[in-house]
Amino acid sequence: MWPKVIIILFIVLILYNLGAGLYYMIIDKGQTKRTVNALTWRVGLSIALIALVVLGILTGVITPHGING
Repeated sequence: MWPKVIIILFIVLILYNLGAGLYYMIIDKGQTKRTVNALTWRVGLSIALIALVVLGILTGVITPHGING
């Protein structure tokens, strides 16, 4: 149960930062670094999510299965 909640939370945060980056890009028109900061957070969260999923698979917390699984 908890691994699914953590993964969904990461996805929500990633989507929020993607939307914030788009918003700042439109509003600031290149005057501030808020767009870069938001997209940097998005990339960092994406890398952290991939690392957590791999770690979960390696430790057995997450069990991968086939499509027909």
